[in-house]
Amino acid sequence: MILPEEVLARMKVGEGEQIVLAETPAGFAMTPYDPAFMEQMDAAEEIMRQRRHLLRALAE
Repeated sequence: MILPEEVLARMKVGEGEQIVLAETPAGFAMTPYDPAFMEQMDAAEEIMRQRRHLLRALAE
């Protein structure tokens, strides 16, 4: 994906760096890739997968 230099500067990322595209209630958002955050998100997704029956019960 090609982004204007101004966008890269505001996001504080350089050419060739990774960014994350996430869907939000307001649309889509791009953020700089943060390995620590992605590790936390992976752990949260695993917990949600393993405990989905408990999460459903709590939602009721």
